[in-house]
Amino acid sequence: MGLRDILTGRHTVKGPAPDKLFAIATAYITLQTEHQIEPAGAAAIVFQSLATSEFETALRETEQVVAATCGDSGTTVSSEDDSYGYRWTVLRNRPDTPSVEDLAVGINAVSSSIETAGHGERLLCAVFAFADAQKRRVYFIYNYKRGYWYPFVPVAGSQNERSTERELQLKAQMSSELPIEPELERWFPLWGIPI
Repeated sequence: MGLRDILTGRHTVKGPAPDKLFAIATAYITLQTEHQIEPAGAAAIVFQSLATSEFETALRETEQVVAATCGDSGTTVSSEDDSYGYRWTVLRNRPDTPSVEDLAVGINAVSSSIETAGHGERLLCAVFAFADAQKRRVYFIYNYKRGYWYPFVPVAGSQNERSTERELQLKAQMSSELPIEPELERWFPLWGIPI
């Protein structure tokens, strides 16, 4: 806490750390080659939406920038709101050419625009989708407020059950590649991920 925080009675939330976010752009190679976990070609960023025209304009402009930036690779951008009041901006590669690098660049562009518009505290997390050899979903979640990654492995066919054992295994396998959240109680499940 700094002097400004004491005087104003507010605490500034640490902004996104792009270098930690971009760790996924190299870590996925280890996932593929050593653990047979393939990129699913989709990523999303989730944040608290704000019902102001300025915020909505910033989001529209961001989506246009991401669409233009990633357009050459065929990456599409869409948004949807969930039942909890959060907005998901979803990026999808062409099915035949998943590119974790393109997705990371797009996600970073969205988070940077939200932060530049003065709403960095509204960022929740980024989610990158993968699939294991049995075609089960494996997600890697980047928590913006903490600056750490963690795996999330929902049990196939279940609405609210996760494979903690598999998540811990992934932590052990990927801790040298990704800055993994050390406090397990902060590995929050995200149900209903739209990717």
